[in-house]
Amino acid sequence: MKQRVLFLCTGNSARSQIAEGLLRYLAGDRYDALSAGTHPVGLNPGAVAAMQELGVDISAQRSKSMDEFVDQAFDYVITVCDRAKESCPRWPHTGRLLHWSFDDPAVVTGSPEQQRQAFRTVRDQIKVYLEEFLSTSFRNSRQRSSYARNG
Repeated sequence: MKQRVLFLCTGNSARSQIAEGLLRYLAGDRYDALSAGTHPVGLNPGAVAAMQELGVDISAQRSKSMDEFVDQAFDYVITVCDRAKESCPRWPHTGRLLHWSFDDPAVVTGSPEQQRQAFRTVRDQIKVYLEEFLSTSFRNSRQRSSYARNG
């Protein structure tokens, strides 16, 4: 059975959208990846462009409110910004609540290249966290599986 992961940030425009798309890209169909925001504002074109550089199309994803998911069960709820962590409700049907703090690339000012680089930087940081998450999750599932066979 697929593990369900919900990524939360404030606007559900960049960081959580990138995390949702990257988890699908890195893990295939092993996870059900979703994202939402405490105050959704729409999918940021900078996030779409940064992901397209990796060959990942998130343009069909939409910005969603966390209210759509509050009564659903998740194996993991991962906040990817500090404000979402502060306003995140208790998720009664959640295995683990994790917090990963990333800067908001949508607020970066400067040249278009500086703005693109901000999205790339956050995308790459999220990718590192997800690779570690997947590695740890895989090791833990193998240990549980081994224990079940040997226990």
